[in-house]
Amino acid sequence: MVVELDRLRYSADNCSIARTLDLVGEKWTLLVLREAFYGIRRFEDFHSAIGCARNVLSARLGKLVANGILERRPYREPGRRARSEYRLTAKGLELQPVLMALMEWGDRWRADATGPPVRVRHRDCGAEVNVELRCQEGHAVSSAGETYVTPGPGALEAA
Repeated sequence: MVVELDRLRYSADNCSIARTLDLVGEKWTLLVLREAFYGIRRFEDFHSAIGCARNVLSARLGKLVANGILERRPYREPGRRARSEYRLTAKGLELQPVLMALMEWGDRWRADATGPPVRVRHRDCGAEVNVELRCQEGHAVSSAGETYVTPGPGALEAA
């Protein structure tokens, strides 16, 4: 027996997607994360790669640090003042499939005629890495039509 979620019976106030978007759903934040996955660590390098205003970049980095997605580590170049670099935490690294899914969608639906600008490859064998949905039994899930939603333990009845 399949018990699907009656969407209008449950409130959207307790939503994991909305809470995640509150944290990482802004353009500059996603681009900071993209660059962090590409190996950028220093403020000036983020600024050069992304091109947003310095105060915006500072705010986005601060929010990611405050929420445990990036960690700030001090460094000092000879003869210069101490500065910070930003590294992905374990929590931040878990966002890789999210960014890769966005990239794959963009490659499919938004790339220009020359094709995707970046390929992600497996360090061990060089093969391309792709995001794939699987159920806990290991079955590949290829479309939303192959899934259904059920109420979880945090589901709240609508008022």
